[in-house]
Amino acid sequence: MEFINTAGLTDDQKMIRETTLDLLSKHLPFESIRQMDDDREFPHAAYNALAEAGFTGLFYPEEYGGSGCSHSDLTALVEALGYYYTGIAQAYMTTVIYAGMHIVNSGSDAMKKREIPDIISGKTKLALAMSEPGTGSDVAGIKTSAIRQGDHYVLNGNKIWITCAHVADKLVVVCKTDPNAGRHKGMSTLLVDTSLPGVEIRPLKMMGRRTTHANEVFFTDVKVPAENLIGEEGGAWKSLMKCLNVERLCLSAISAGHCFRITDYATAYARDRIQFGQPISQFQVIQHKLVDMLIASETARQVTWRVASLMDQGENPIRETSIAKIVTSEANVKCADIGLQVMGGAGYSSEYMMEMYYRDCRVGPIGGGSNEIQRNIIAKQMQL
Repeated sequence: MEFINTAGLTDDQKMIRETTLDLLSKHLPFESIRQMDDDREFPHAAYNALAEAGFTGLFYPEEYGGSGCSHSDLTALVEALGYYYTGIAQAYMTTVIYAGMHIVNSGSDAMKKREIPDIISGKTKLALAMSEPGTGSDVAGIKTSAIRQGDHYVLNGNKIWITCAHVADKLVVVCKTDPNAGRHKGMSTLLVDTSLPGVEIRPLKMMGRRTTHANEVFFTDVKVPAENLIGEEGGAWKSLMKCLNVERLCLSAISAGHCFRITDYATAYARDRIQFGQPISQFQVIQHKLVDMLIASETARQVTWRVASLMDQGENPIRETSIAKIVTSEANVKCADIGLQVMGGAGYSSEYMMEMYYRDCRVGPIGGGSNEIQRNIIAKQMQL
């Protein structure tokens, strides 16, 4: 398998990759994934195993029980998760990166000491509640409000497309603490316990990523303790921007890993599929398709690791992370589309994994800041 190529990895990164794949093979057997997808079942056992092995704390500061690893080490882990199954990669991302990094970056010392150990142990699962029905990519246009009343905030509003909210113990909620403030202003972030009165979570039926599906969330007069404010009141926009590079690095790593999984799967099928008296892998037209998939996979990997390297050097590679997110997510869709064509009717059938791969990858150019938004960011960086 091409993914096994470990050229350029440190010994620690090789160990991270090997340990991750071995752990998942035991706690998320490959043959069970399709049934879990059909049942929309969250991969609890695999997630708990990752936590027990210390992977949920890999990128967190040592002072709070983490390992304080590099961006490149994190990339090695997330790429391996994406290769094995995008659902477990998304489960990891949602708690540890999407929501958890807001606590790491902006939470008070007391909040970090209280929350991070439980995140690392797997006791607490999180979700980031940001998108709203009327805003989508326009994050600055959110309407969900949180009005301070004494020692608590009263939270009201509606969020949508909230990944893994159905299994989250707590939500990191982006809201308006000053509803009259202009765009990008008056926005704050609250840590909200999903068991609080007034919190309602409704699962949504999504085309792909069914084991870590999206949800709609409603807040009706939810009383949130003031101590659950993450960072400064009105300072959410700055906190959101601080998290974006790591989020998009991980999204790129998931897509790169998934590209290699799809390429390996289609290649194995082509070697076994006999037509006109020989494996279809011996036909040049099929060979070229598989080569194109490998080229897309390797390109996705290289652009991802380039971003990780820049971040490890202390750079703030806004343009490069947006490029990586575009290149990798679109390569993922390309690989799935070609792979499905290579497999023909089998690729279109639910009896094989390819149609699930196709469904699962299609969210890539949409989620985490659509690729249209990424191009806007790059254009701004180009001073256009």
